Amino acid sequence: MRDYLIAGNWKMNGSRAANDALVDGIRRSVATGVEYLVCPPHPFIDQVATRLSGSDVQLGAQNVSEYHEGAYTGEVSAAMLAELGCRYVLVGHSERRALFAELDEQVAAKFAAAIEHDIKPVLCVGETLAQRQANETDAVVLAQLDAVLGIVGAAGFAGAVVAYEPVWAIGTGETATPEQAQAVHALLRSRLAELDADLAASTRILYGGSMKPANAHGLLSMPDIDGGLIGGASLDATQFSEIGAAAAALASS
Repeated sequence: MRDYLIAGNWKMNGSRAANDALVDGIRRSVATGVEYLVCPPHPFIDQVATRLSGSDVQLGAQNVSEYHEGAYTGEVSAAMLAELGCRYVLVGHSERRALFAELDEQVAAKFAAAIEHDIKPVLCVGETLAQRQANETDAVVLAQLDAVLGIVGAAGFAGAVVAYEPVWAIGTGETATPEQAQAVHALLRSRLAELDADLAASTRILYGGSMKPANAHGLLSMPDIDGGLIGGASLDATQFSEIGAAAAALASS
């Protein structure tokens, strides 16, 4: 049985005071039977790591370089993130793909760099509105997944997480229906099953398209949705905790 993972992507938000208040609020409200993860901006990772000390909330980063070290101004290596205590890192987020022109090959290289330093990648995949309207959803998400599997194989994917983020539902107020999300999650799991049935059964696939307290139960009740990659709602301790509580209620039922 896969434990739910409720992951918060803070994006480019936060301040030292706001971060302390947010982490303290999350720590006070975590529910049992659910794994929690927060991914602050790079400058705040050390601060958040200290604030999380002694808790069960995991620490992650929003991005990682595919390079290990060298003359790459502004980049942050997997080794650096590991030294700061990051257990997870997002790779291939739709905003990195769209705004910073990250291609599948670069995402795969970042994934490989993360696992080399025992950091669990959260591989983000998803389609745009135009791709969905053109019935290209399956081809797009499978190509994004296959780009990584082609580099690391099933063995390298063990312990990783997938996050399906329909780009058309991020920050727009739109949300995929539970049935729409489930169909893509099931497709991704079936691709993993073609390589390794045990891998497919153990890999957590998160929904990353505007999950909120109001829709969390419906989404999380789907058989192949194992948690959420939360954007805006992760900046509010109450909302983030309510999503976690919905997952905990389902886990205990």
